[in-house]
Amino acid sequence: MTTAPKNVLAVVAPHVGGRAAGAGLATLFPGEANVTVVEATDEDPAALRAAHVIITALSPVTAEHLAAAPDLELVQCASHGFEYVDVDAARARDVLVCNIGSSGAESQNVAEQTFALMLALAKQLIPAHTALVEADWALPRLQRSLTELCGKTLGIVGLGGIGQEVARRAVAFDMTIVYAGRRRLPQETEARLGGARHVPLDELLRTADYVSLHAPLTDRTRHLLDAERLALLKPTAFVINTARGALIDQDALADALEKGALAGAGIDVFDPEPPTPALRLLKSPNVVLSPHVGGVTRETLVRIALAAVQNVADFLTGGEARDVVG
Repeated sequence: MTTAPKNVLAVVAPHVGGRAAGAGLATLFPGEANVTVVEATDEDPAALRAAHVIITALSPVTAEHLAAAPDLELVQCASHGFEYVDVDAARARDVLVCNIGSSGAESQNVAEQTFALMLALAKQLIPAHTALVEADWALPRLQRSLTELCGKTLGIVGLGGIGQEVARRAVAFDMTIVYAGRRRLPQETEARLGGARHVPLDELLRTADYVSLHAPLTDRTRHLLDAERLALLKPTAFVINTARGALIDQDALADALEKGALAGAGIDVFDPEPPTPALRLLKSPNVVLSPHVGGVTRETLVRIALAAVQNVADFLTGGEARDVVG
């Protein structure tokens, strides 16, 4: 007896490649799947209603979307993050929600982007470049704020797969590593990561020269760095966020930068995305900004697509879904 092909709705938002990227994603699915590519989850109501699987790249999947898809079995996020899916509503409908957390698809590039931002801040690359383009030999002015990573303390908030890749690179820069998270890692892992020490978050914030965020966005971690916690940081400290924009209260961060309460910030993620022109961080002093490029190199995108499609394909052929969230 032949089983009817399952219907897959591939949702790829325009700002991460849209229909063209979705078409490439669709070619990776096995023949037993009928794949419809859209740029918004409710763009094609008939395809949504018929979907057994939704694979989404940063496009919201709301309770309304879930209710409109009575045969839905799985929502697969083509990312580590899953905050754009209503996980509670999915659970209530017995729909699995998965990410690609265990694949490590984004780890390398997010770690590299983290260090790109750290180095740009330490070496004042943006103001140095801008000054030279404007025929301003800025060395006398900039040298007072140039620093080294060597010997500095890096505080990592969330020492999962990506955080560990960041820590590995920090060891090569001779940095001291402290980390905060719900659980302490095994001692052998800490030793491999340069003797990383598990400390409470507030202690990390008080002692770190660089604070790098690598936690998932949940109700518990939203605005994890609010005005009160940002005030714990040393005025010489830098904040790096390559995880999720809403982990930081963006207005509070702008306040701290404008008052000189922080040395600088490197930000690759925003709330919302893309950011609005009103975002104060766009004009805050000593910031280095990038448009969520931490997970979108050519190599990374291929790994993300393959990991997401493989999980869906395994699920459709009776295998166990990996990286179930919520």
